Amino acid sequence: MTDRPNVLWIMADQLRFDYLSCYGHPHLQTPHIDALAARGVRFTNAYVQSPVCGPSRMSAYTGRYVRSHGSTWNGMPLRVGEPTLGDHLREVGARAVLVGKTHMTADAEGMAWLGIDPASEIGVRVSECGFEPFERDDGLHPDSARQNWSAYDDYLVSQGYASDNPWEDFANSGIGEDGDLLSAWLLKNSRLAANVPEEHSETAYMTDRAIAFMEEAKADGRPWMCHLSYIKPHWPYIVPAPYHDMYDESHIVPPIRSATEHDTDHPLMQAYLKARVCQSFARDEVREHVIPAYMGLIKQLDDNLGRLFAWMDEAGLSDNTIIAFTSDHGDYMGDHWMGDKDFYHEMAVKVPLIIADPRPDADATRGLASEALVEMIDLAPTFMNALGCAPKPHVIEGRDLTPILQGTDGFSRSYAISQHDYHWSDMARLLDQPQEHAHTTMIFDGRWKYIRCEGFRPVLFDLHSDPHELTDLGASKKAKHAAVRTRMEAALLDWATRHHTRITATPAVLARQKKAAEGGILIGFWDEKEYEDTTGIAFDDLTPVGRV
Repeated sequence: MTDRPNVLWIMADQLRFDYLSCYGHPHLQTPHIDALAARGVRFTNAYVQSPVCGPSRMSAYTGRYVRSHGSTWNGMPLRVGEPTLGDHLREVGARAVLVGKTHMTADAEGMAWLGIDPASEIGVRVSECGFEPFERDDGLHPDSARQNWSAYDDYLVSQGYASDNPWEDFANSGIGEDGDLLSAWLLKNSRLAANVPEEHSETAYMTDRAIAFMEEAKADGRPWMCHLSYIKPHWPYIVPAPYHDMYDESHIVPPIRSATEHDTDHPLMQAYLKARVCQSFARDEVREHVIPAYMGLIKQLDDNLGRLFAWMDEAGLSDNTIIAFTSDHGDYMGDHWMGDKDFYHEMAVKVPLIIADPRPDADATRGLASEALVEMIDLAPTFMNALGCAPKPHVIEGRDLTPILQGTDGFSRSYAISQHDYHWSDMARLLDQPQEHAHTTMIFDGRWKYIRCEGFRPVLFDLHSDPHELTDLGASKKAKHAAVRTRMEAALLDWATRHHTRITATPAVLARQKKAAEGGILIGFWDEKEYEDTTGIAFDDLTPVGRV
């Protein structure tokens, strides 16, 4: 085993924490992910910094909160100059490589202002969140605003699946009884088998590309972090045979929801329930049609991870590779009368997180289920530590998870924070909410979940007495609830007013500032004696600049 391990960071898109057997799903068996948990640490309270793809991922890649990096929604560019995990790893000679999805949008205006050619080495890194793009594929192609024709489209054509849009016509459509091509963008078609064999699907293809990278990396010799980012089980909800009919209505867990939630008087929550995706998934027939396909996508993912892990064992990589498995957010699937993500109930903002560190220092925690309150931004400093980066507290807002992985002291957190910008949405249009006010912030202390809703009263849940978050206490007149709201609002203010933009305050810069304060520049001293009594330094020993 070398001094520095590799890191395989696996992220599934829109995967609920409770749709894995190691997190308690009664019907969906995921033995390969379960086996990973058995040889590592499974975190039961891991929260993303935004319940939507883009800003959640930008927080994961920077180790910084959404308010800090500024990429508040999908398509919002990550500004030039925002340091990323890839930048930090390159400083210590390690690679940061992407295989799959990032949802990154490049800051084209910023690059033009600085004269950076997007095709240059620096330009590519800035455009790809600091990653080397071994294979980037954000889905939704070939004609969306976010992706054009991709290598996966070329692959499908090479396998005989030719069309103007192979991704949609084969990987994300099915064939009806009369032979018609039926798009999975329509939820009614979710139970069809995808029009492509499993071995040529997106999940299988991206697994193959991760293997190809690791084979290439053997010859390179440098330590690496590979971000294997799967597009599924994100919509369109359709999966190839045999996974399309492995599950049916009998395997569906009843929805978590109440009549009180449906009849809420909170304007923003009313607007959520009126959004198209929530109106759809609030219907039992939609849930019963889509969830079996969603479960099939997760089962397919687990089987491909089993294939990947077996290959790594044979290739001799497992003994020197930290494997982290997580998701960028969850999926409501009709719970709380809602669909998709975009708010802060557990199934949207809490994610699975499993980290298996093969090094002997982690032997004591194998199979541990940690209840520590952790955030997605904690992964960046954890990987940096493993690969030899010095801590960067002036940049990184996450906290290194190594003490938990090794069973030692040194990790603590009082609150988890998540943010959402809904200016683009049905909710903002319905409420006529201006962009500058169309945002929410969650703060959660392990019991109380407080959601600040700009322009409206807050939402509050007590997860001890109400673990399913069915009763909103945001307007409760009970003194104890009012006291909790006051405390949580104060904690949010404290968080919001902390330094989060001083990313240039390196130890060297701070040392120069300290040196100046301790004798280089004198402000406010009356005479030599006052200076000497205060500092213990002889006034005559000062350099001339100190007397200016």
